[in-house]
Amino acid sequence: MSNTITPQKASHLLAAFMAANTPVLLTGAPGIGKSSIVEQAAASIGYDIILSHPVVSDPTDAKGLPWPSKDGASATFLPFGDLARAINATRPTLWFLDDLGQASPAVQASYMQLLLARSVNGHKLPDCVTFAAATNRRSDRAGVSGILTPVLSRFGTVIEVEVSVDCWTQWALGAGMPPELISFIRFRPNLLHVFDPTKRSNDMENFPCPRTWAFTGKTLNMALPEDLEFTAIAGAVGEGAAFELRAFLKMYRSNMPSPDKIILDPDNAPIPDRPDMIWAVCSALARKASDSNCGRIFRYAERLHGDGKSEFATLMVKDTTRLHPEVHDTPDWTRLAVSEFGQTFLG
Repeated sequence: MSNTITPQKASHLLAAFMAANTPVLLTGAPGIGKSSIVEQAAASIGYDIILSHPVVSDPTDAKGLPWPSKDGASATFLPFGDLARAINATRPTLWFLDDLGQASPAVQASYMQLLLARSVNGHKLPDCVTFAAATNRRSDRAGVSGILTPVLSRFGTVIEVEVSVDCWTQWALGAGMPPELISFIRFRPNLLHVFDPTKRSNDMENFPCPRTWAFTGKTLNMALPEDLEFTAIAGAVGEGAAFELRAFLKMYRSNMPSPDKIILDPDNAPIPDRPDMIWAVCSALARKASDSNCGRIFRYAERLHGDGKSEFATLMVKDTTRLHPEVHDTPDWTRLAVSEFGQTFLG
């Protein structure tokens, strides 16, 4: 599909279409973060969100409830629930229809007037309300029967979201995900999303995807006993990915150089040879960075660069600035920017 884009670009595009009051439909595999993209885009431009799940809705939810007049001679449609919230909205608001493709044709059709004419049964939506929707694809075998053609044509654009390791790790850094998990995904990027509906022999086993790795991060933050931790992780991402993560965690927890010791003596601290260990060290250092110690972390990055490990050094500096933008205001950042490594890093 030619209009496949990363989550970060999808968020920027969606925000632009929201500001132009034009509906957007996001498609993609299960668990890749379509709902999070919508939330991020709405937050970026200060929109409230009305979240609807058409798959568990009735057509009257989008049309209003038939209500007789006092004399019983006529009837009108009475808005309720999400429809009433949208009609009465006074602030910029995004009405998000999640998992639209799983809804019945009757429910999908009930949204047609709202999406294009922006009115239904005598009730008009205010100009401050716009729409977005998300769906899996029929090929994902996620209960999607498709989206009615006249409904599809009411969206200003339909874009497919692809998995991006860089976008996921950037999100993970700001979401409190443990550095060992971020390091593991960078070391084994092909495990970020492993979904083939044609090869799933156990329909009760979960699979690796951005959503289930986020659950794994929360599990790691619980500091469970090792046996319970493995059981919980296997239940989140499947046994195969859990075995690989467990092997990585054993290395991380037993052999990784201390980030605190590296910060104390960045000129003499050891530089690991194994890529998985370097990823772990870089993620841990970025998490511990501050405006008072960033100079020592930048010095270690320069040593990584001089040791032929520029990719790791660059990502460590990027992670540091994403997590701690205040380092841009330090003399240490100025020194880094004019250094040989900084010139390469800043391009």
